Amino acid sequence: MIRRPGVGPAAAVAQRVRVAAPVAGSTKGSIFATLAIWVLVVFMIVPEGFEYRVVSAGMPTEGSPMSRVTWLALLGFGIVVVARRWTQAKALLRQVNPYLLCFVALAIASVLWSIEPSVTIRRLIRLLTFVLDAMALALLPWSTTRFQSVLRPILTIMLLGSIFFALTSPELALEHLQQAELIGAWRGLATQKNGLGSLAAMATLLWVHAWLSRDSKLWAVLIGAGSAVLCLIMSRSSTSLMATVFACILLLMLLRSPLALRRYMPYLIGVFVVALLLYSLAVLNVVPGLGFVLQPITVITGKDLTFSGRTAIWAVINEHIGYRPLLGTGYGAYWIGPVVTSPSYDMIRRLYFYPTEGHNGYLDIINDLGFVGGMVLLGFLLTYLRQGLRLFSSARAQGALYLALLFEQLIANLSESRWFNVLTIEFVILTMATVAMGRELLQQHVQAGALARALGMGRRRPGHPPQVGFRSQLRNRF
Repeated sequence: MIRRPGVGPAAAVAQRVRVAAPVAGSTKGSIFATLAIWVLVVFMIVPEGFEYRVVSAGMPTEGSPMSRVTWLALLGFGIVVVARRWTQAKALLRQVNPYLLCFVALAIASVLWSIEPSVTIRRLIRLLTFVLDAMALALLPWSTTRFQSVLRPILTIMLLGSIFFALTSPELALEHLQQAELIGAWRGLATQKNGLGSLAAMATLLWVHAWLSRDSKLWAVLIGAGSAVLCLIMSRSSTSLMATVFACILLLMLLRSPLALRRYMPYLIGVFVVALLLYSLAVLNVVPGLGFVLQPITVITGKDLTFSGRTAIWAVINEHIGYRPLLGTGYGAYWIGPVVTSPSYDMIRRLYFYPTEGHNGYLDIINDLGFVGGMVLLGFLLTYLRQGLRLFSSARAQGALYLALLFEQLIANLSESRWFNVLTIEFVILTMATVAMGRELLQQHVQAGALARALGMGRRRPGHPPQVGFRSQLRNRF
């Protein structure tokens, strides 16, 4: 074998493994996956029937025939791709965060004790659509940056459309309620200002990452990041703004920190997690005496210690949790609209308005699925963090993006309900990120096995036939 000067045997073998690794350049099937994700994103952002004059918080079982056909088509796409690539799908599921699958199983089981089974089933259709379409994207032709290359264009299109909509039709694209925090706030193509803020927050992170990792041209970064920051500011969503600022600082630290500090990054991230958990306990008043940690946050966000009336909402929800603390009242079965027969109607009786969500993602999960659901959420977050750090050690830029998305959501869910919420765009993006991480870890697992065999490790003993398992099939199919 002829080697180039300075290239050792191990490096030469590694080069051959990279060449023999799963081919990502093919576009077969990738266009259909991209279109499916784009349609899903659009349907998660715009109101039913593109009707902006009357945006209601009706029952989640409502929907036009067109909407139902679209959702079933998206679900069918995911089922077909996963079924046709079942061998690869099983290998992928071994790498995907297991607590995501536990949550899906728990949500399905909650139909048995749900106070609104029809609503829970409707939410489950969306939940399964998110997971299966994310898997379909990962099972079709793949590259390391596939996650962001699919999401950045459609999110930017929606933001540019929101800017145009706000400038040309302010009577539809702006909030007109008389509350101080709502007057003049943009909601763009979304149904409310917080929805536009969440969309802009995710897009800002993706474009800041593109700039830091040099994954996109400067003119595209300026357009994308500029539109995202403009919508983030004009939405006047203080929660999204604060979460984005902190997540971008973390992203900058992860990708632009001095070499001497990089070894300490896992510890710094751990400190960040502890601080967020401490803040969460203080916000929910779980541990008396932690109120002092809220003072700096209220100064930054401009909210008082009631968090714009959220503490009153949390008090009602905590009271409801006490009725079924272990398993909750069913996935998505509480917030079904201002219906007299629903327990959530207590909001109108006691607070004289209907908030449509608990404004705390942690609390809403416990309300829906009890403390069992809360433990599943905790397991999901810790496993996501562990996988993100593992990926960061081998694919620094990509791991940093997934970690930044997690921290943005850790902060945003303190005052907005986003965790496993099928009515929010963030859950679509976080589900895609979770599955994409699993896909990258699977890729590394397969390549590591191929490298070990190429270096002569784990050779079969004489007299033993060669084993042909799922790894061999993966190398041939991915």
